[in-house]
Amino acid sequence: MSTTTTRPRIPRTRRVRRLPLNAAAVVTVVVCLFPVYWMVATAFTPTRDIQSDSPRLFPESWTFDHFRAAVGADGFGLFWRNSILVTLTAVLLALVIALGAAYAVARMKWKGRRQFMLMVFIAQMAPWESLIIPVYIISRDTDMLDRLPTLTLVYFMMTLPFTVIVLRGFIATIPPELEESAQVDGCTRLGAFRHIAFPLLAPGLMATSLFGYITAWNEFTYANFLIIKQQDNRTLPVWLSSFQNVFGTDWGATMAASTLFAAPALVVFLLLQRHVTSGFAAGAVKG
Repeated sequence: MSTTTTRPRIPRTRRVRRLPLNAAAVVTVVVCLFPVYWMVATAFTPTRDIQSDSPRLFPESWTFDHFRAAVGADGFGLFWRNSILVTLTAVLLALVIALGAAYAVARMKWKGRRQFMLMVFIAQMAPWESLIIPVYIISRDTDMLDRLPTLTLVYFMMTLPFTVIVLRGFIATIPPELEESAQVDGCTRLGAFRHIAFPLLAPGLMATSLFGYITAWNEFTYANFLIIKQQDNRTLPVWLSSFQNVFGTDWGATMAASTLFAAPALVVFLLLQRHVTSGFAAGAVKG
């Protein structure tokens, strides 16, 4: 004798009240995703259809010629390598430094701790565009213009405040009694952190690394102002801005290059999104 379970039905009045919210959500998703769809669709659309007087929402035919043109463009591989090198180095530096700072703020009592966190919040709220001229002058006077390490340090400074704030919140949700019990069993303070607290920080490390990666990967202003003469040290956003000068009105190649540029950030987000979301939800219920 089989038994079937029926899901509780939502009252009709409740479903009616949800309609405006659902409609607003659908409109928001469409508005946000349509430019991305148009970019990808244009990248696969033949040139004759792109230049047509009546463009179609869905391409009639598909082509990979624009991607071949983008990958074969001068400097594509070099600038791709520069972006990966600068981004990963900046993110790793921010994680290492911020982890020590966040642990000191969350676990240790020392004079000026609240003032330190206040300064971190102020640094996070400050618009980085206002610091372009000071950073440029310092880089020029120290002979650090046109160098990838300079760009790496700038991205490190941009992502460090947010990383400290988030990791400090995650460390604060971990009961200190767990580390104290490990110390009673013979672990040092560093050993207790490494074996007990650090594994529980995986969601926080993923969240901050995702933010830092997207920030550094998409950054254009500093890369454009600090890399002037040494064109081989440019990153992908700067190369992409000059792509139209190389291909003229070849919008298909431009959209293909934009798609290739956005793909790594999208892949990283899709890989980490589930873990980051579950980590934030778990951290919210810890007492």
